[in-house]
Amino acid sequence: MSKKSIAQLTYVSLLLFGIGLLTWNSLTGKPGRIDPEGRERFLLPQKEDEPLQLMGNRFLTFASVVRVNQIEVSRNEQHGVDESTVHSPREARIFREAIAKVWPEARMTWAFSWLALHDERENYRDLRDLIVSYRKKYGDEITFIPGAYFSPMYNSREQTNRDLHEGLQKVSEMVGNGYRPQAVIGGFMAAENLRYLAEEEGIHVCQGTIWSQYAVDNGDGDGSIVYPYYPSKEHFNKPAQGENDQIDCVNLDGWTVDFLNARYPGARRIDGINCGCRMGVGPIETVIRLGTEPGVRQMLATTSTHFDKGFDLNGFAWVTSIWELSLVEARQLWPGYKDRNGMEGLEIWLSEIRRRWPDAKAITHGESGMLWRTHFKNNDAINYRFIHRGSGICGSEPELEIRWFMNKDFRMATLRDWIAQTPEKVIDFTRYDLKAQEPADPEPGKPIRNWSLMNRLNQKGTRPQDVPMEIEELYLEEQAMIKSRYPVLVTEEHPKRIK
Repeated sequence: MSKKSIAQLTYVSLLLFGIGLLTWNSLTGKPGRIDPEGRERFLLPQKEDEPLQLMGNRFLTFASVVRVNQIEVSRNEQHGVDESTVHSPREARIFREAIAKVWPEARMTWAFSWLALHDERENYRDLRDLIVSYRKKYGDEITFIPGAYFSPMYNSREQTNRDLHEGLQKVSEMVGNGYRPQAVIGGFMAAENLRYLAEEEGIHVCQGTIWSQYAVDNGDGDGSIVYPYYPSKEHFNKPAQGENDQIDCVNLDGWTVDFLNARYPGARRIDGINCGCRMGVGPIETVIRLGTEPGVRQMLATTSTHFDKGFDLNGFAWVTSIWELSLVEARQLWPGYKDRNGMEGLEIWLSEIRRRWPDAKAITHGESGMLWRTHFKNNDAINYRFIHRGSGICGSEPELEIRWFMNKDFRMATLRDWIAQTPEKVIDFTRYDLKAQEPADPEPGKPIRNWSLMNRLNQKGTRPQDVPMEIEELYLEEQAMIKSRYPVLVTEEHPKRIK
């Protein structure tokens, strides 16, 4: 064969290989990435025998809480309704099999309350046995939740530590074979309790903050960043500022929410619907309150913010939710649920995630947090960015665009009407370089509700100073902080500048 023929054959082979690669990329839905010189790089599927990595992946973490009463704020104090009649193996099978039906490889986290671990009624004994079997069948994580999401609001730090120690011990006994969870579901968790988990219990992941929660249920805690971080010893919502300040327990959010709806405290009444600020991928504010069709649309819009543009901006994406087991039949207890339990919406949402983002991984909270901990050794390199346009559902105004910037030094949000092309204004600037302090321990019978970290400017607008402002109205040192992190935001004529 002549040199010319060999060259032609080589050219054709390379051309066919390139076409095949392009075709494979389109079939698998793997997005391209752009290198510094503007060339597209393809993300090929991760081989099954390769260790799972944080970067280049989309993650869903999903948890369910098993309890006896609606809000078990301590071992001996409960608020809300008795949910024991809707906790049995039947509800757990409906719930877990709905997930397995559309996502067989999915792993999830189960969190037991103190009373659910100790209740000796037959339905709870059988329920515990069934969920233990799910660890063997699906690889699910089983852990403990203290204080019904609100332990620091009602309990001393010492009492919460005692609850964590004995609750985790009970979980290990229940599962057997030396089992130990990698994570705890905490709702809100004080910095001291996060330190205790890491240093005394050897657990380095905790769902210990609920991003943007304010004027909802039994506790408030706005002020953190929305993706994982190492918390400060000063305040659980503050990212650690250095080695001496860092708690080695990755702090996770509880629910991914719609960034626009989250701007408001509590809820707003819109067109006769109670539009809660927690609306996102949680069930109560979506498929139960709104119904399946609009509820799922909202859940997918929230998911897309992270799995599409968020993935491009951050190099990985994460969506998380907690669905209490009681919701499978809570319609028996709450007439306002209009006989809805969200199971149909759950199946549609998960099916659509698998269709639109076939590379997404459904893993436990412990796995997710430990992947992050392997990649990030401190907070220095975290730099989370998000862009979200309203879904048009409830309080997510379709004409608005919000941008979030989150790092070790500060979090900042800007808001504009992208249709009318109004100027962007800063609606949140929370500084993490300033001293922070959590409330003291609550006294018996005197819970402390608000554990938020609010300083310069907060998105909720609950204080006189929380008025949207031009970026030039921030203090000069704050403008310098922004410029050091995001110089393009203050560069004239740059397409990504504050408009």
